[in-house]
Amino acid sequence: MELFDDDIAPPGNQPEYTVSELSGAVKRVIEGEFGLVRVRGEVGRVSRPASGHLYFDLKDDRSVIAAISWKGQVAKMQVRPEEGMEVVATGRLTTFPGQSKYQLIVEDVAPAGAGALMAMLEKRRAALQAEGLFDASRKKPLPYLPQVIGVVTSPSGAVIRDILHRLRDRFARHVLIWPVAVQGQDCAAQVAAAIRGFNALPVGGAIPRPDLLIVARGGGSLEDLWGFNEEIVVRAAAESAIPLISAVGHETDTTLIDHAADRRAPTPTAAAEMAVPVRLVLLASVDALGARLSRALAQGVGLRGQRMRDLARALPRPEGLLATPVQRLDAATGRLLAALSLAVSRKRGLYERQAGRVSPAALIGMLRLRRDRGAHLGSRLDAAMARRCERARDLAQARAARLAPALSRLISDAARAIADRRGKVAALSQRLDLAPTVRLADLARRLEALDRTRQTLGHAQTLKRGFAIVRGDGAVVTARAVAEKATLLEIEFADGRFMVGGKAAGRKPAGTKPPEQGSLF
Repeated sequence: MELFDDDIAPPGNQPEYTVSELSGAVKRVIEGEFGLVRVRGEVGRVSRPASGHLYFDLKDDRSVIAAISWKGQVAKMQVRPEEGMEVVATGRLTTFPGQSKYQLIVEDVAPAGAGALMAMLEKRRAALQAEGLFDASRKKPLPYLPQVIGVVTSPSGAVIRDILHRLRDRFARHVLIWPVAVQGQDCAAQVAAAIRGFNALPVGGAIPRPDLLIVARGGGSLEDLWGFNEEIVVRAAAESAIPLISAVGHETDTTLIDHAADRRAPTPTAAAEMAVPVRLVLLASVDALGARLSRALAQGVGLRGQRMRDLARALPRPEGLLATPVQRLDAATGRLLAALSLAVSRKRGLYERQAGRVSPAALIGMLRLRRDRGAHLGSRLDAAMARRCERARDLAQARAARLAPALSRLISDAARAIADRRGKVAALSQRLDLAPTVRLADLARRLEALDRTRQTLGHAQTLKRGFAIVRGDGAVVTARAVAEKATLLEIEFADGRFMVGGKAAGRKPAGTKPPEQGSLF
């Protein structure tokens, strides 16, 4: 007896999938059909956790796509997505089985036109201006004649040649060049590092510290100049203690560093003109001022001479002033002769009286007294000299006793220093011996890596991946028309070559319809 349950349907012939198998199949289909896509949309929610990856949404008026940029890709982005921006994201579509959703792995982000860039630029400018980075009170005056000028620009462009040429024509100065990339992903970081590097130079060091900085670049599109709109560059320019001139782009180009700099120059050549005056003009001004000074001195001397002559007219004549003193001098001269004769006669009488009292015995007694006094003083002098020599000898012996230990300490310190230096020399010698070996090993590794890269990029590896080289009559064929005209075709594969027919084999039968091209998606 057979029993049948009407409620149980008989099994069909459809295959059964596990959840992982179905998710993997969907993942392969999506990644195969949308290997590389460019998506335009508005940036929605933006999140960057501690891992460094960037999560954001791309949306339009009807749909939203989750997007992810890994940490390494974020570091290479020239423009970071911000909420509200309209961008074109390039990447590949994939799925995330853990949440049953599809997402876009973004490799690069570009603003969707100049309008998006200008909107982001205006938003950034307003934020930095609110912090006070563009205030006029922060700007420093430029030095009138700087001794050293630091230039931040590309070392190979025409900008540095224009600046050096204009400085040489106006007033030659010492110029330090800090080479940087003036566009691309590395531009902002290198320019900010150059500005901070110049400011970090010590005053009076081996490398002279610039008195003035010039950040210069030639003209270009808004995207080319975008590195000078980055916040890191603007903050470095605002924090610079050295006066800074911004000369980025042409006169019509405006970047955020122009607002933070102390002066903005319309062109790099104009920045050089702002930096130094014209030497010939200064010389002419000095000559003109010297001529004015000479004229002023001559005029001053003339005026003072005239004033002195005017005042001299009010003074009495010299003859009138000297008449009375001259008369008194004549009277005193007449009395002086009589007074001299009287004084000589008085002195003669006094001398004669004194000479009568002097005798040889008195002179001998005085000499004996002086001799005794000299002998007494000589004995005292000998005793004093002996005592002084004794004290000097004792002092010398005491100092000699102190000198021996000090000399021993000095010799021991010198021995320790020599041993220390000898150890350092030995260590450096050992490092020097190892340096060539390490360098050769590093170069060998680099050479092996370059050889692997060469083999990977060679045509043999390309042929192994399924490609082929077609030659017609000995030359490489890159067009169908050339292949049709060739008399003999040779096809090279990874494992060998073979020959095929020429013109007849290359033609298709009349009326044959070419196959339709399938969709990329």
